[in-house]
Amino acid sequence: MEFERKRHNHTHINIAPLVDMVFLLLLFFMLTSHWIQEPAIRIRLPESSTAEVKKDEAKVIYITQQGEIYFMERRIDLQDLQKAIQLQIRDRERDFLKIKADKEANIGLLVSVIDEVRRSGVKNFSIITSKKER
Repeated sequence: MEFERKRHNHTHINIAPLVDMVFLLLLFFMLTSHWIQEPAIRIRLPESSTAEVKKDEAKVIYITQQGEIYFMERRIDLQDLQKAIQLQIRDRERDFLKIKADKEANIGLLVSVIDEVRRSGVKNFSIITSKKER
């Protein structure tokens, strides 16, 4: 006497290939991110032992050792910086602005740039440093 067995329909989705593809894409983007070129403005960043590496997705203001200010890769005067920021940054509540100043740059100029950034209405900005080698 034979009994009829119940057949179970398995509705499993095999996600192993999906995980493999995600890891391959992650590896690809990690390796290619090192090839991203920085703008050609020459500055030496100050060092900090607590600095963190952040992804570069924001607008940047550069201050050189000679006191020149660059925004969006073009030289600009301090008096025109506030207007230029307001023109380039649409959402001042959410967009992020970075300030990269040479470690030999005048601190007074850096403070003036920070004042202009605040006057332009940008809420999120930071001063970028490089990680100190131990």
